[in-house]
Amino acid sequence: MENLPFLAPVSADMQRVDAVIRARLGSDVALVRQVSEHIVAGGGKRLRPALVLLSAGAAGYPGNTRAEQHYEMAAVVEFIHTATLLHDDVVDASDLRRGRNTANAEFGNAASVLVGDFLYSRAFQMMLGANSMRVMQVLADATNMIAEGEVLQLMNCHDPEVDEGRYLEVIRRKTAKLFEAAARLGAVLANASPSLETGLAEYGMRLGTAFQLIDDVLDYSGDAAAIGKSLGDDLAEGKPTLPLIRTMTCGSAAQAATVRRAIVEGGRADFAQVLEAVRATGALEYARAVATREAEGARGALQALPGSNYKDSLLELASFSVVRRS
Repeated sequence: MENLPFLAPVSADMQRVDAVIRARLGSDVALVRQVSEHIVAGGGKRLRPALVLLSAGAAGYPGNTRAEQHYEMAAVVEFIHTATLLHDDVVDASDLRRGRNTANAEFGNAASVLVGDFLYSRAFQMMLGANSMRVMQVLADATNMIAEGEVLQLMNCHDPEVDEGRYLEVIRRKTAKLFEAAARLGAVLANASPSLETGLAEYGMRLGTAFQLIDDVLDYSGDAAAIGKSLGDDLAEGKPTLPLIRTMTCGSAAQAATVRRAIVEGGRADFAQVLEAVRATGALEYARAVATREAEGARGALQALPGSNYKDSLLELASFSVVRRS
């Protein structure tokens, strides 16, 4: 887990979550353990499980006698996220994530898909321990919507007619939904009021949207070593992200034609020309502005929360989402 100062209120709790994650990865099938360990040990910010803990704390957890439950549910959220990464990398034929070989590059596509399935099913086993239909509903609905988002993204690949609305719909389903579920889950565990739960859920949705928007910006402006993958991966996969959509909308006919061709054909042959067009049209600044609006909306959604270190961290996390470089 990366050292992010605003996560200090839950740093000790995150160590407990990591212990749960490692314990729950147990399997008598060696390859399951190997693949699971490979991706979990890959690091990352662990933002989604941290969001469960921060939201629960901000909403007044522990609000019941089961004060250890949030560790298990934070681990569930990380397992769902990890399963999506395993499947994503197979679909995208990715060979690098966070500066390391992806699981599919290391163990093959079949092993990655099947271990992703294992993590999904293990997550649902763990959900049962909460003995709460509400917890099950939140996480089951999120998992289903994430799958729909993956299919929508697949349908959008190599399609230069994708507009900003279709692009944002994919983000909200594929990425932001798990952020929303993590934040809502914290409120559910704390037995928070419906208004607080709604506010935290909106916070999570907007935060996740901002994060993905900045990810898409970094694919054209980041440092490959910092972001842990090659620049231009989205273009190589024919993904029409917001920087490209904005370039086609606001650029010259020649710039739009260059981007359209690159989306349709995929690959990296036109990356230099596309990058020049994206920068010249101010598309990266536009996408950052959209992300900033989402982050501001996330902060506004927390107005009803009482003051606490947890709330302060949530506010700082929203600000961090748009200034990060990795």
